[in-house]
Amino acid sequence: MDKNTVMGFILIAAVLIGFSWYTRPSEEEVKAQQEQIEKQKAEQEKAIEEKKVEEARKVAALAQAREDSTALFHAALTGTASDVVLKNDKLELTLSTKGGTVTKAVIKGFKDKTGKPDVTLFEGKDQQLTFNLEGKSANLSTADLFFVPSNVTDSTVTMTADDGNGKQIIMTYLLGSDYMTHFTFRAKGMEGLFSTKTKTLGINWKENCKQQEKGHSFENRYATLTYKKKDAGTKYLSETSEKIDEKIEEPLDWVAFKCQFFSAMMIAKTDFAANASLTSIPQEKSTGYLKKYNADLETTFDPKGETATELEFFYGPNDFRLLKKMEKESRFGKELDMEKLVYLGWPLIRYINRWFTLYIFDWLTKMGINMGIVLIIITLLLKAITYPLVKKTYLNSAKMRVLKPKLEEATKQFDKPEDQMQKSQAMMQLYSEYGVSPMGGCLPMLIQMPIWIAMFNFVPNAIQLRGESFLWIKDLSTYDPILEWSNNIWGIGDHLSLTCILFCVSNILYSMMTMRQQRDQMVGQQADQMKAMQWMMYLMPVMFFFIFNDYSAGLNFYYFISLFFSAAIMYILRKTTNDEKLLAILEAKKKERKDNPKKQSGLAARLAAMQKEQMEMQRQRMELERKKRDLNNGK
Repeated sequence: MDKNTVMGFILIAAVLIGFSWYTRPSEEEVKAQQEQIEKQKAEQEKAIEEKKVEEARKVAALAQAREDSTALFHAALTGTASDVVLKNDKLELTLSTKGGTVTKAVIKGFKDKTGKPDVTLFEGKDQQLTFNLEGKSANLSTADLFFVPSNVTDSTVTMTADDGNGKQIIMTYLLGSDYMTHFTFRAKGMEGLFSTKTKTLGINWKENCKQQEKGHSFENRYATLTYKKKDAGTKYLSETSEKIDEKIEEPLDWVAFKCQFFSAMMIAKTDFAANASLTSIPQEKSTGYLKKYNADLETTFDPKGETATELEFFYGPNDFRLLKKMEKESRFGKELDMEKLVYLGWPLIRYINRWFTLYIFDWLTKMGINMGIVLIIITLLLKAITYPLVKKTYLNSAKMRVLKPKLEEATKQFDKPEDQMQKSQAMMQLYSEYGVSPMGGCLPMLIQMPIWIAMFNFVPNAIQLRGESFLWIKDLSTYDPILEWSNNIWGIGDHLSLTCILFCVSNILYSMMTMRQQRDQMVGQQADQMKAMQWMMYLMPVMFFFIFNDYSAGLNFYYFISLFFSAAIMYILRKTTNDEKLLAILEAKKKERKDNPKKQSGLAARLAAMQKEQMEMQRQRMELERKKRDLNNGK
């Protein structure tokens, strides 16, 4: 990596820092933002108050309806709530007869954050599902009704709310062999109660998403309200900012309330209608929750009761292969892309993870190898794949290093600032003669960057790492504290992660090694300038500490061993490279190129030719200006 490349990275950093400073809001803008926040807060408080008033009205209306023997579904407005449990080897669902919906979901085979068996995805009022029907004279909400269970087995139940006059609401549940539950909703004998325009069933689904993992802020980054548009891809609401009543203009196939490693998903057979309203509100760490989710949806409804409204519910882990399997088990025959709940990165990065990392990871996981060893093996495989290019790049840098004395000799007469173009031309000419490319030093970074980004997206979403220990690390899916304290410190949090410290220290040492290699190939003032700019090279590892201290130990461990092997490869290549033999090879190549000018090609030759052309154009321009001055003086 030459001076220009280093300067390029510095300029990029300067532009980013400068842009951040330039775009920071002024005092007026800050004041306006604060006023806007206060306005939004006031509006939210007003909405909450209005909601309370509306709920109080509903309670009063319900109480009145209970007293009114002629009210719709009067007989179902009173009763005693009881539970019905559906279960298999992987999932246990508790349904309440009050409302007739699932009130608790326990995912088996996964320990919770305290180490207890099984994960409770939600329970009680943490998740609420209500079906709403708009009648001619009154609206009907299933949350107000008491249902009578029948046909109860470990996998099935029929919930019926009976008006006593031949009118019924019937909901059936069928739990599959794993995490998928089929659901139908049917109104019987009620067609006369609805408007002729009533063709949809209103659905209000809300959840207080529980913190399931040790690191609240890290898990919160991957907790999102995700949805799939019909005949299109998946989207999600912002994981960091509030999104209230976000309108989705297109019909939807499904909506999912996602934690980092587990999700609750609702799938519609005939789509959720356009203009669905979605809400996601991040929660503070002290609450024990990640997000408040809310989805107001509509789907098709047959008021005559001839065709049931069909939905499917998935309560389970965010496992890529499992979600692919669940799609095949769906009765709806739609292309659901459920596996996209597991975010694998941007298109190029997703391609790497989808068709390489996942297959290697699955293959190693099936062998029963410890997950820490799996990460080491994946690192070694990636290093083996990229080794030929890394070696070629290193040899190019070594060639520049052994040519350094010749470069200094060829450019010593160009020490003045105005002679820098001639100096660069002389260097390019010499590189061309020896067949060396000065741009080759950047290749390792270009090779590793997509891989680093791919692992950045893959590791935090790999549920296989959850709860897995390695060496001193108790859980590879969350941070590994070497020290913890009660109060948050800005930029650090409430702990120090050992793997993050190892990663940052190894990054500093690796930067020192690469900078030393770069100085060995720099000429004249370039080496001195490099020394003055060293602190910039140390800034990135320091920034990484503040970014990655809260990230998973598995990700930090991967970056640590990746840098370790990179340094080891560089060290071995340096020790096995004979500078004298390499210089002899370059001299032979120079002689061959001199004897056969057609062989002089490559980037260095093109750059040298371009600079030579520019120099000639500059000489001609200066000559033309001199002639003009002579003519003016002659007048």
